Amino acid sequence: MRSLFLVGLSALTLAACASSAPAPEKAAASMPAPAVAAAPAPAKKAPQCYSGDHGKFFDLGARTSISGVDVVCQATSDGKGGQWMGAKAKH
Repeated sequence: MRSLFLVGLSALTLAACASSAPAPEKAAASMPAPAVAAAPAPAKKAPQCYSGDHGKFFDLGARTSISGVDVVCQATSDGKGGQWMGAKAKH
């Protein structure tokens, strides 16, 4: 009995999916395409480092203290991001 119910449910699901018609192409073809202006490319942002302690981003070279540790924001090896590195002590 249970398998008969599942077979019937599957048949109804397939019938519902098969009967949905695609969107008419005439409506899309009759509408003019919107004019696309050549927008200027957005300026590429310089990498930054995020500090959860301060709740903001810092530019490369910025020095701060995070959780009591002096750090400096430096570029990653690929130059696409920033990371916090321990600040070198001045002796």
